[in-house]
Amino acid sequence: MAEQASLGALKRLDVRNIWPNEAADFTPWLAKEENISRLGEALGLELEVEQTEVAVGPYSADILARDSAGDHVVIENQLLKTDHDHLGKALTYAAVLGAHTVVWVASAFTDEHRKTLDWLNDNTGDDLSFFGVQVELWSIDDSRPAIRFSVVSRPADIVRQASISKAGELSESRKLQLEWWTAFRDALLARQVVTSARSPRPRYWYDVPLGRAGMHLSLIASPDEGRIGVRLYLRNKVGGQRALAELLRERDAIERDIGSPLQWDANPSAVDKTVALVRPAELCKKDKWPEYLEWMVDTTRRFHAAFAPRLHDLDLSAAEAPES
Repeated sequence: MAEQASLGALKRLDVRNIWPNEAADFTPWLAKEENISRLGEALGLELEVEQTEVAVGPYSADILARDSAGDHVVIENQLLKTDHDHLGKALTYAAVLGAHTVVWVASAFTDEHRKTLDWLNDNTGDDLSFFGVQVELWSIDDSRPAIRFSVVSRPADIVRQASISKAGELSESRKLQLEWWTAFRDALLARQVVTSARSPRPRYWYDVPLGRAGMHLSLIASPDEGRIGVRLYLRNKVGGQRALAELLRERDAIERDIGSPLQWDANPSAVDKTVALVRPAELCKKDKWPEYLEWMVDTTRRFHAAFAPRLHDLDLSAAEAPES
């Protein structure tokens, strides 16, 4: 009988061993681009830090960020078990700063506070979202600690869709887009292209994070124009033109990875840059959806695999100021 391999012991560590102080240690760490991107991936959002320790009366919000739609996101950090004080502060910061999303990060959530976030998600409008994220550190034997963001509360898609319907009558095109993005999100997660994805909405686009702020996949679906597509979206604010120029150096390799020629910078006059692959689609013919969804999910997977590592390695330090 062959000797069995020895297995290591998985251990959960106290987060305060790495970050003794929330304000002085954890918040600056989380605000770094690579770390806020990790949090964003867990949430299914693209997050870009705008400011830390933002004054709100006698208190200060830990992190004020924006999502890919440009809406404010308040992030409240707590390296202990959740309490009423931090919940109250998070809601106050969101109200004063006009945030559409609240992210409460803590090392442990009580059942009462998790249920409170669920209740807020179920009883507020579609334009408000509340996330509870448990931050964990793990190691195997004496290995370096690894971080995991575990989402314990998030908006429920079925409740959000009901809220959208109640808010007013949607056009037939918008209804179709909501149904399409719902089916796409389910297929994307089922194929494990990403580990988390944002709730679908009845609109032209659907964003998928790539792990770098200001650069993401912006998928499109237009019943009126009869097309669907996948786009790499590079915001001017974070050096989009410079990023596009660097990626163009690898154009042949990128197109080989994706398996098709791409539309590079289809609208040169726009300050934000795109790289796209678009195809005709009759979304009103739902019997064709399996084919369209297969193409959309596979193309998203190829774009993610081709661009995410390349964007991660890009050095845009010389492009800190937006191009004119």
